[in-house]
Amino acid sequence: MSDRPSVMFVCVHNAGRSQMAAGYLAALSGGQVEVRSAGSAPAAQINPVAVEAMAEEGIDITAAKPKVLTPDAVQASDVVITMGCGDACPYFPGVRYEDWELEDPAGKDLDTVRRVRDDIRDRVETLLAELLPSVQA
Repeated sequence: MSDRPSVMFVCVHNAGRSQMAAGYLAALSGGQVEVRSAGSAPAAQINPVAVEAMAEEGIDITAAKPKVLTPDAVQASDVVITMGCGDACPYFPGVRYEDWELEDPAGKDLDTVRRVRDDIRDRVETLLAELLPSVQA
């Protein structure tokens, strides 16, 4: 890892889980981690319920746009967190991979998305403590 670790969050549509995770990591790391997100089959827009759930936490993800997963972005990351994208994520030696089993918030109500959001926050806080032990989330 470089002085500033980089993390990529990958889910199928890059519209909910990966965007919420990216929003949390960017906010909680205070810019000390380079954050990326992408999808194996990106949606046209961010899930509006995910945007609402994150706004409740004071994190604005409205400017985020779903992006297509590229091998270059994966290779440039120190850590790749997959969230239900199966085998669509390319593998590169030296990159740390984790798979987070999380419910897909697509089409779900706000209460369900809040549960997914809270699970993501817990996981992001754990990841941040590993990447930057001196930062208290």
